[in-house]
Amino acid sequence: MAACAAAQCAVKVGAFVNVESSKLSFGASSVNGVRVAATPRPAVVSHESTGPRAALYSDVQYDLNNYKFAPIKESIVAREMTRRYMTDMITHADTDVVVVGAGSAGLCCAYELSKNPNVKVAIVEQSVSPGGGAWLGGQLFSAMVVRKPAHRFLDELEVAYDEMEDYVVIKHAALFTSTVMSKLLARPNVKLFNAVAAEDLIIKEGRVSGVVTNWALVAQNHNTQSCMDPNVMEAKVVVSSCGHDGPFGATGVKRLKSVGMIDSVPGMKCLDMNTAEDAIVRFTREVVPGMIVTGMEVAEIDGSPRMGPTFGAMMSLSWHQLKMKLPLPRKC
Repeated sequence: MAACAAAQCAVKVGAFVNVESSKLSFGASSVNGVRVAATPRPAVVSHESTGPRAALYSDVQYDLNNYKFAPIKESIVAREMTRRYMTDMITHADTDVVVVGAGSAGLCCAYELSKNPNVKVAIVEQSVSPGGGAWLGGQLFSAMVVRKPAHRFLDELEVAYDEMEDYVVIKHAALFTSTVMSKLLARPNVKLFNAVAAEDLIIKEGRVSGVVTNWALVAQNHNTQSCMDPNVMEAKVVVSSCGHDGPFGATGVKRLKSVGMIDSVPGMKCLDMNTAEDAIVRFTREVVPGMIVTGMEVAEIDGSPRMGPTFGAMMSLSWHQLKMKLPLPRKC
């Protein structure tokens, strides 16, 4: 399942977010096999080694009998973690895009969006470990199957694969997920809030304007606690990529139905890979003002088939072919 809808969603969100100009530039598309340059980073002190001195850690000889870490006060560790996290919370209390769900669709959507360094992207993931079902290929097997032409996204990420006539196979799904995650989170305009649940939506005058958040452990234990009020993230666009129905699935569209903003959530039909992946790409869209649905949540709201253990739809970057333009208030 993996990133076509994500990148397609990126163009739709791009039409929303108006930063300094009427259109966003998302960088070159990997559909044509063009590698996208890394997002410029702010000046920091770097200790990355290059050239012949960049020996593997395991090749460096240490006298382990005299090996000693630099001293540090415990309070410094606490302050560093707290200051940085709280700064991120303040930064993204009013952000450009909130992506709900850090599975393959959500991660790939955020990856595409964050190619524009002017767009602030917050990712909210209820689990401690982001990645959703993309750590394995299906039924707890390791290999990940990706139908062509989505392999071009893997070329952009420089993820190795075995090439077949109509598809490619990554030897372990974790290679894809860890790679897209590391490249995404290295960008300065992206913050992943894992172990944070999106409990509800902010809706003003018929438009989704953000999400209601809480620590995941609190959200899962409201029935055992006294009142534990949440927090909020306002956003110009909310991307709901909560996956198919399940304990934590399709929560975005189910909430829209409960408040009367959509008529029904029929649920996905039985598996049909050939129909399912094309449908995910084609129907990723703004379902109500301010909220885009992508990934398997599209199948839940449209009643299209489930795709099973194939990941091309989340990572095939054909979104640029879709011409839908969506308005969004200008950034102040």
